Amino acid sequence: MGLKDDLDRYREVGEQRRQDLSEFIQYGDLGQSRPDSVRIPIKIVDLPAFEYAQQDMGGVGQGEGAEEGDQVGQPQPGDGDEDGEPGEEGDEHEYYEMDPEEFAQELDEELGLDLEPKGKKVIEEVEGDFTDITRSGPSSTLDFERLFKEGLKRKLAMDFDGDYVREALKVDGWGPAKVYEWARDDNIPVSRAWIEDAYEEIPREERGTWASIEEMEANVERESTAQRIRREGVDQIPFRREDERYRYPEIEKEREKNVVVVNIRDVSGSMRQKKRELVERTFTPLDWYLQGKYDNAEFVYIAHDADAWQVEREDFFGIRSGGGTRISSAYELAMERLDEAYPWAEWNRYVFAAGDSENSSNDTEENVIPLMERIPANLHAYVETQPSGNAINATHAEEVERHFRDSDNVAVAYVTSPEDVTDAIYEILSTEEES
Repeated sequence: MGLKDDLDRYREVGEQRRQDLSEFIQYGDLGQSRPDSVRIPIKIVDLPAFEYAQQDMGGVGQGEGAEEGDQVGQPQPGDGDEDGEPGEEGDEHEYYEMDPEEFAQELDEELGLDLEPKGKKVIEEVEGDFTDITRSGPSSTLDFERLFKEGLKRKLAMDFDGDYVREALKVDGWGPAKVYEWARDDNIPVSRAWIEDAYEEIPREERGTWASIEEMEANVERESTAQRIRREGVDQIPFRREDERYRYPEIEKEREKNVVVVNIRDVSGSMRQKKRELVERTFTPLDWYLQGKYDNAEFVYIAHDADAWQVEREDFFGIRSGGGTRISSAYELAMERLDEAYPWAEWNRYVFAAGDSENSSNDTEENVIPLMERIPANLHAYVETQPSGNAINATHAEEVERHFRDSDNVAVAYVTSPEDVTDAIYEILSTEEES
């Protein structure tokens, strides 16, 4: 094993020592990541380096001034400060990078989820397997196997032992009419015309060979259709036009898994820094997760106090205003944006809102809840962030939870500290999984 193999092995060990996913979501630096790349810090392991042997005497290759045990090469950042004191852990870190798809897979494993994205928008209609059948079509699609089977079934149903019936025509006093009646009683599928033609071919001196039908049946063995086919094979199969069937491909609709995520955040004066940080810790992993699950993901960010406005993602988590709170203003804007650009027939929709549950009087009951009912979505979720516990007038989450307690597409989660974040994410995503 060479030095390069050693280094690769140590890097692999380092990646295995990266920060636990739940720990990263709760306490990690989310700001180092990008929308398309999640960067999780690695707990650094020191790479091996050459050292001088422990010898009392100098030797070949030992330079002047080197002490035993000294490391070969230049000192690395963090080895020590300018005054020669032991160094602190450096500010530079290595990261394990994963795309949102890998993040979603790992979060599924971490939380025990199995969310199956739904295809919405039809982007292409393609021909699938030739599983459907029609009565007409080009000759190249004729289902010959089916045609053969139908003809063979008819052949077997129509087949009979002609020699056996001819012997019945030799019974003394029997003619075509009597033999035809006997054949019908004995379930022999022979026609009256065939019997009449066969009777004419029998010499007159043979027509009284048997004194009775019982004597004939006792002396002549009747051969079954299966025995005869094994002996003679099948010369002809009686095909009919009504047996013809033509195969054509089943038309399959390729659906693109589109998703739009509307993130709503209260930016009023009561939303101080700790509350804003809890919103970011909850919403950011949700965005990564859904981006990793769907083929095409778009995000809409809406900030609100008493009024609502759309913002860019980089501004979303830092905005703070001094106004009051009217949560319904955000849902009104969300409904407008969704109706404009993201029709429910073509897009999966998620509407996530977060705040400290403070709202203007009666706005939740009279406006927000009716708006949530009017906006079709895979999932509505509200995340309450109250680091110091519930305030007296922080009732929005409770009102929403109480009204939608029997609903399968509304989730309410409570986050008072970073430790609650992964539980909140599970509460939200498991509600979607169940619905």
